[in-house]
Parts: sequence; structure tokens; C-alpha cells
Amino acid sequence: MAETKGIGENLMDKIVSLSRNRGFIFPGSEIYGGLQNSWDYGPLGVALMRNIRESWWKFFVESRPDMVGLDSTIIMNPKIWEASGHLENFTDPLVEDKATHARYRADHLLQENNVDPSGLSLKEMAEVIREKGIKSPEGNELTEPRQFNLMFKTYVGPTEEKTAVVYLRPELAQGMFVDFPEILRVTRKRLPFGIAQAGKVFRNEITAGNFIFRLKEFNLVEFEYFVKPAEWEKHFEFWLEEMKKWMKSLGLKDENLHFHDLPESERAHYSKRTIDVEYSFPFGVKELQAIAYRSDFDLKNHAEKSGADMSYADPQTGEKFIPHAIEPTFGLDRALLAVICAAYSEEEARTAAGGMEIRTVLRFPKHIAPFKAAVLPLSGKSELTGVAKNIWSDLRRLFATDYDETQSIGRRYRRQDEIGTPYCVTVDFETLNDQAVTVRDRDTMRQDRVKISEVTDYLGAKLKTEG
Repeated sequence: MAETKGIGENLMDKIVSLSRNRGFIFPGSEIYGGLQNSWDYGPLGVALMRNIRESWWKFFVESRPDMVGLDSTIIMNPKIWEASGHLENFTDPLVEDKATHARYRADHLLQENNVDPSGLSLKEMAEVIREKGIKSPEGNELTEPRQFNLMFKTYVGPTEEKTAVVYLRPELAQGMFVDFPEILRVTRKRLPFGIAQAGKVFRNEITAGNFIFRLKEFNLVEFEYFVKPAEWEKHFEFWLEEMKKWMKSLGLKDENLHFHDLPESERAHYSKRTIDVEYSFPFGVKELQAIAYRSDFDLKNHAEKSGADMSYADPQTGEKFIPHAIEPTFGLDRALLAVICAAYSEEEARTAAGGMEIRTVLRFPKHIAPFKAAVLPLSGKSELTGVAKNIWSDLRRLFATDYDETQSIGRRYRRQDEIGTPYCVTVDFETLNDQAVTVRDRDTMRQDRVKISEVTDYLGAKLKTEG
């Protein structure tokens, strides 16, 4: 086998095609013409997303004594977003094509024309657009830039009145801040400790695109780690290193990761320090996740606006103060896309007939692969199927296992390679005599003969040591 070269030139096209054809990701609402940048996760996409999410939860929450979980509501009291600064500050600069009325982010258009938009006011952006003659992608004149709030607005109750306005959450953090006193009371945790959450968030992005990279509805996991004010820097560095470890466990290579310490002009309104973790996607180096030092911005504002006591009393010194927060945040959709990009490979492989073909493989780390194994009877119209289904029944009690009896065994191997299944268990006609099966390794293509009675232990050991 020899890995092929040059697949990066159209890698995204191949990933989008494979994702659809193998059941990872489909266009949303397609039978009605779709919806801009709406994607649905198919059977394999759901499994991969769940495995990545569970990997994150186990790494950052379950394995630690200083972390607890939370599941707060998507729709919260709108006063929360006023106190957090989102109503005033959660905006992007918007311009509109005067002819087509298509909308674009002004800062993105400036970047595409080699202009750094950092720190520019709306007036300054407008001046640069005029001076450089920047047009829309369609070549038309643009409107003056204006701020556009990214939060989705809706209403509670039967009438659309101002007093009934609520918002779909644009981040998970505020649920963890407003529930901080209750969690502190019921868990009796001492600083430092964290509150973690996973769930859907919503942002009315002006410009969406690049497959599932930028979505209006997406999956987020993050935690707020509460610390003493004087200790924030050491905790910030610690969690940055832990983030690197988790990314490595997903198969993301160091050379594709980039760390951008944002200047003040690029940081969110609540942040005193932010490092964007960027990844070399096929369409460029883009943000994958981030870590921010939010200081006491959120707890202090909620205390002032609500009147609630958001302080922490040190049990040793008796000192009362508002804790500061370190926030590592992870977009799971982007993580899933990065995982697929990192796992995708093509190589030359020999066919059963002795020829050569291109073998596409998703080399997922075994612990996040949608299926851990697949059971394949050599013939789907024979007594082998009964034996194969018994093996499948035993294996799927322990881990996700596929079963496939259609088409030639070679094509079935290729199909499992394309969806990243680490092991294939082939039941052949010799099985009836020796009560053994052939276990094929996805990465090495090595084939071992294993007794049926030992298959479960064999695969369990392999997945435990290599997952």
C-alpha cells in the first residue's frame, strides 16, 4: 500500500461527497429546496458526534473531582442577555449588496481585500470600502456598514409584543453563571471548581458556509472554571495544555494547530485574554476552539442587575469575593469536521483480482469511530448468516457493531474503510469447520484467524489498548 498525494486540492469536495453518501451529514430540508447552511447529521454522523461529545465529557468532567455538570434552558429571561452585554455588544458589521440585497460581513470582505479590520470603527470601514472600491462578490455597490445583532429573537405567549420578547441562547455560559449560587450551595464545592455544559446554541450569522464550519444552529461544549482572582493565569495555562491533550486524542496533529493570542481589539466584550485555537482546514486556517479569561465580568454584572449574591466565601480565611472565570469553549461541529479532515486518507491497494485501486479510509481514533467492528458473512445466502448474526448479537452488547451481507466481500471492506470501522470480522466457509473467523485491521489490513469463542475478548483488548 502507498498513500496517494495531492488529495488536498479537492479534499473538501471529497469529504462533502463521502459524508453524504455514507450517511454522516445531509443537506437539511432538501426536499423543499433546503435552507441556507442547514445540515442534518445522518446515522453515522449522529454516532460520531455522540462519541466526540462523550469523549469531551469524560476527559474534562467525569474524570475530575473539581467539575460538575449542568443542563440549562435554551430560552432564558431576556434580562440575562442585557446584564451579560449581549444585547449591546454581540454584533457583527453588516453590509448589503445594493442590487441583490445579499448580506455580507464587512470585516470578512475587508480581509479578502488584504485589509486588517481589527479595531476599525464602522465609519472607518466605510471609508476603506469607498477608497479601495470594494464591491460585493457579485461586483455590485455596497451599503454603509451597520451593526447586526446575532441573537435570534422570538416571543413567548400568544402575541408578539415587546414585553414578550425572548432570545435563543447564543452561548452556554450564561446558564452556568446565573446558576452559580445554586450549584455552589448544593455541591459545596470549593475554589477552584468548574461547571460544564453541552448543548445547542444559535447565532444568526450573516455569512455562513464551508460545509458545517459556520452554522446558525450548532453544538457547543464548554465550562466555566471559577478561580481566585490572583490565580487566573496558572489555571489559564493549565487548561490550555489540557485542551491540547484532548485535541491530540481526536487524531488532530500538532502541525495543523495554531494558537492566536488575540489583541484587545479582537476580543469579546467580556474577555481580558483570549487564545483562539485554529486548525488548518482544507479551506484555510480557521478557529476551532478558544479559551478566554472572563474575569468577574459576568458574575459581577448579574449580581448588580439581579440583586443576587454571587460571591464566594473562603472557608479558611472567611474572605468574601466574586470568583473569576476561565472559559474553554469547543464547537463540536467544527471538531467533527476537523476529525474527518484529519482522518481522511487515500492509498493504493491491491484488489482480489490482483489489480490496483484507490482505497479511501477514515482513520478515526478507535474510541470515536461510529462502529468499532463490522460482521461480514462471506455469503449472504447460506448457513453462514446464522453464525454471523450470533456473533453480531454478542458484539453489539459491548460496542457499536455493524452487520453487512450485501455485495462482494471486497466492496464491503471498502465500505467499512470509508466509514472508519477499525475491525471487520469475516465469517467464511472454513468457519463451519474450524469455528474461527478472520479479523481484518483497518489500518494495517492485517488478517488474524480468531476462534469465535475468543472474538469478543480479542476485539475488547484491541479497542482498549488502541482506542
